[in-house]
Amino acid sequence: MVSEGSLHYHLRPIRPDDASRLIEFHNRLSPRSCYLRFFTFHPTLSPKEVEHFTCVDYFDRLALVAEVDGTLIAVARFDRHEGTTEAEVAFVVADGYQHHGIGSLLLDELVLAARERGITTFLADTLSENRAMLDVFLHAGFNVQTDTEYGTVYLRFDITPTESFGRALASREQRRQIRPICPLLEVASARQC
Repeated sequence: MVSEGSLHYHLRPIRPDDASRLIEFHNRLSPRSCYLRFFTFHPTLSPKEVEHFTCVDYFDRLALVAEVDGTLIAVARFDRHEGTTEAEVAFVVADGYQHHGIGSLLLDELVLAARERGITTFLADTLSENRAMLDVFLHAGFNVQTDTEYGTVYLRFDITPTESFGRALASREQRRQIRPICPLLEVASARQC
């Protein structure tokens, strides 16, 4: 259980049986949030996308969900580039739960999980108008390299622990009360596709 002010939510790895909850989550996103996540109008997820997003191997591909009373409020994931120590990272938070620190928490948890799996670098593509997402990445405490082309910001950052990340993480953890930290060890017991 995580508490951020008066907001209480649970963080866990995604499971294949989250398919219907993921569809409901996506359907509740505003068109703007969908656009910022997918860079295009994307009102529904295809069955193939739902399977891809919920059936992960928990090593090269990991997704975490935040939920309140069994309802998904955020999804975050990394996908390793095959044969490398680099992974794409992406996440989306439901409209009513944005600006509560959930995106930063998800990034922190993905960083910890990725390091345990030998990933050293995160890559992300974000629309330049998505200031909230850019702020999550730019204030995480890593040395973020950016390149902008045609309205898309390409980010690259080493997730090796640094003093600046440690300070930023300590500040974020002071604002939240985590009991206990995300049980990523549970992924070993999660069903796989």
